[in-house]
Amino acid sequence: MSTTTAVTPLTTADAEALVSAARRAAEAAGVAVSVTVLDAGGHLLAFRRDDRAVLISGETSTRKAYTALQLDAPTADLVDAVKPDGPFHSLPTALDRPLLFIAGGIPVHRDGRLIGAIGVGGGAPEQDHSFATTALTTLA
Repeated sequence: MSTTTAVTPLTTADAEALVSAARRAAEAAGVAVSVTVLDAGGHLLAFRRDDRAVLISGETSTRKAYTALQLDAPTADLVDAVKPDGPFHSLPTALDRPLLFIAGGIPVHRDGRLIGAIGVGGGAPEQDHSFATTALTTLA
């Protein structure tokens, strides 16, 4: 008989800590962003758009988080996969809920298990990735 260990799911408190940490990192860099945190089922746990962030950043942060969750990989690592000769070339438009292959989405793991994802939008892709990565350190 094998036993499985329960992994604590991503909580609202975790999600709020991720949003706050990502926003602090963005503010320190002088960048206005939106931050989305999803649970393991893809449901919204937390969202915040800076007053000065471009409106589309709300949508991009959510799609980045969703993409990172569905593929269990940072979106920064998937950019080449959707190029015309890439294995996921048609994937962004093949699903009901569109994926977004731009850096800024990162899956969240606890004890080696996928428990959610964070997405940041509003800065340059490399900045968004950095802000999301910095936020993950709050859960360590």
